[in-house]
Amino acid sequence: MRLSRPSDHHPRFGGLGSRKAHVLRTVMIAAPANLAVELLLWPFFGASFSAGALGWGAASGVASAAAFALLYRTLAIGPMHVLSPVTAVVSAALPVGVGLLQGEHLGAAGLVGLSLALVAVVLVSAGHGAGSARPSRTALLLALGAGAAIAVQLIFLNQAPSDSGVAPLIVGRAVSSAVTLAVAGLMYRKLGSERPAYAMSAAAGGLDSVANLLFLLAARSGDLTVVAVITALYPAGTVLLARSVLAECIHRGQLVGLGTAAVAVSLLALT
Repeated sequence: MRLSRPSDHHPRFGGLGSRKAHVLRTVMIAAPANLAVELLLWPFFGASFSAGALGWGAASGVASAAAFALLYRTLAIGPMHVLSPVTAVVSAALPVGVGLLQGEHLGAAGLVGLSLALVAVVLVSAGHGAGSARPSRTALLLALGAGAAIAVQLIFLNQAPSDSGVAPLIVGRAVSSAVTLAVAGLMYRKLGSERPAYAMSAAAGGLDSVANLLFLLAARSGDLTVVAVITALYPAGTVLLARSVLAECIHRGQLVGLGTAAVAVSLLALT
């Protein structure tokens, strides 16, 4: 089974964009940009708008709107190197549970890889000690909510018909854009005058489109249990970017986690 891994960069850009303005202003740019990219993908991957594609796509869109807002707000509060992996743990656990309940089975290499992947996520999320920045209770709750929303989005996308092409992605993003614009309209007076980083916000939306496409293709050719865990390893990239862009320190345990993640991905790719 060949697995594709979604992009690591879109949460980073979205988090940075949300530091400059209200999170909804960032999502108002990211979500339509996401939809535009998915429409461009339509001629290459096709789209069949069956009832199943419409239903599951719309459901994933509602979850996606919540995931966008919660994740970008979480990363805007920070610290990114702790909160991003917390989100990933939750986003991996729920799809794994659903996959196992649906009867998915893994071989010996897959079981070892799955275990190592979960350990890697925990190691990457390890704290730095007494002197390091600690997330607030609000930030942790937002991270848990973001992880749950991402998980639900992935589960719904996985339920869409395998022959529907990118239809579930297009429908989902259209719905999430509509939801975001509606909420923004209702909260217009509370959004403030600060404008988001337009380029970063649009880049976040575009990269999220690629991430969702890769997830959909991987899930259609493999097990949700494996693909969800591979997807949840994105904090490895986020941690490295936090070090290079924001000069956040990387704990020795996180370095071990990055190496463990590489081994886990190799084993899971063999299943």
